[in-house]
Amino acid sequence: MDDSTRVEWREWGQAAFDEAAAAECPVLLSLTATWCDHCHEMDAETYSEPRIAANVNDSFVPVRVDVDRHPRVRDRYNMGGFPSTVFLAPNGELLTGSGYLGPDGMRQVLDSVRTMWQTKGSGAGRVPRPLREDNPPAGELTDDVEAAMLGQLTESYDEVAGGWGTEPKFPLPDALEFALKRDREMALRSFDAVSANLLDEYDGGFYRFATDQDWSGLQYEKLLDSNAALVRAFANAYLHTGSDEYREPAAKTIEFLTTTLWNDDADAFANSQAPGELEAHGIDATDRELADEPPVDDGVFAGPNALAIDGLLTYYGYTDDERARRYAERALETLRTDFLVDGVVAHSQETTLGPESEPIPLLSTQARTLEALTTAASTLEPGLLADARAVADATVDRLRDERSFLDGPAAGVGLVAQPLRPLDSNVAAAEALADLAVLTGDDEYRTYARETLESFAGASDRFGPQVARYATATSRLLEGPLVIRVGDGAGSDLHRAALRMADHEKVVVPGATDVLSAEQARVERGEFASDVAETPEQLSQRVQAALE
Repeated sequence: MDDSTRVEWREWGQAAFDEAAAAECPVLLSLTATWCDHCHEMDAETYSEPRIAANVNDSFVPVRVDVDRHPRVRDRYNMGGFPSTVFLAPNGELLTGSGYLGPDGMRQVLDSVRTMWQTKGSGAGRVPRPLREDNPPAGELTDDVEAAMLGQLTESYDEVAGGWGTEPKFPLPDALEFALKRDREMALRSFDAVSANLLDEYDGGFYRFATDQDWSGLQYEKLLDSNAALVRAFANAYLHTGSDEYREPAAKTIEFLTTTLWNDDADAFANSQAPGELEAHGIDATDRELADEPPVDDGVFAGPNALAIDGLLTYYGYTDDERARRYAERALETLRTDFLVDGVVAHSQETTLGPESEPIPLLSTQARTLEALTTAASTLEPGLLADARAVADATVDRLRDERSFLDGPAAGVGLVAQPLRPLDSNVAAAEALADLAVLTGDDEYRTYARETLESFAGASDRFGPQVARYATATSRLLEGPLVIRVGDGAGSDLHRAALRMADHEKVVVPGATDVLSAEQARVERGEFASDVAETPEQLSQRVQAALE
């Protein structure tokens, strides 16, 4: 029994569903997160109410799931935010669901679900459409994908407040990066809006989102994955502009990640920081220093850590910042040593292992780790490509189904056994595989990338700013990314100059001794191959010629 409420919560697993089947009653699934203020509020106001708790305990099998620790459960049962209050048949099918419920709302829903169950039983259960219609519409990759996404961004751009859409307002780092090369003014105004409204100027780090169109109604939780993605985005804005206006938010966020969110025991980044006392965010610096530090979830998850490694190394590549490099290397070593087994990356140090006592591959974790390894191979050590290949090969072998990827093995409890092809993780995998093809010279990885993107192309005209990265990946695949091969190893003057060339979608290949001598570099794009450059100045000229 959870002492914070009066509800007798069970853990997610077959035992809970077996109990519901034996008792012929529904499952009440509560999806929560440690950083979710409304989740704690619902515990205090709703689940702690004695009559509601008794009602839940008597008529349902209550199951509590932390969404960060069970991402596949989250992705199948999320009702649009957290908390999610979800009612399931004993076979895991969905009866109905809601978000936050106060005491009165919960009483009404409990009565409604009980009546539904008494009337229809398991026949009321359903499988959501994304799980029923497994195969997305495939199509051809064309330049129209990039044009359509730019049109979506232009149409949904907020001319007054910056950013995209009305409410809620999220920072959308993938859209920021896409727009940087395609509508710089719109991109930079949106970067300005994100830093002005979501950056915590006192402690560093970005708040998660704002509830209102004008960026008011801040939600003060700070998550590792969104902060890591914004470090990379702002570093790329700095690359394009050379302005400290974009470097400083990245630097402040790195300070937050390497202090507040650094888990010394694990030698890696912790998962999140909760909002804490909300009124503390509005007080001045002196009083803020005296306020209690908001609690941190020390859980270490491979995917968000991989995003942090990618973001910190991107920043290091442009600035030579030793703090960013040092912490990225430490987290990468932990990831490779403690999480990586034969190309499969454990979701967390708390991960439930599969039947062979091996980690279960999850597409998001695999894709993010592959991205981190390709970035590290490009900026730090080409020898890391061996691990990158292992992760890529395991992802293809274990998760590729037809021409795209499932989010995990088609096995598990409830709807987790149903296949799901998440667009965002497929895109991340495709882009990382395309980069790996450049870094290794193995075109098979590029073929996998193309087939993955083609698998979703039939619906690409309907993709919004949240998945702008699909258009980025498609554009890079069709045109071929800007590639800079450097004969020297990582850290040489030519290599450092190559990293700083102002195209954040480029791929830098250090140690390319198969085609170049030491102290030489060459620029490639599609069919174009430049003359050899032997100085940073010559390299800059070669890059300009390739981009014209």
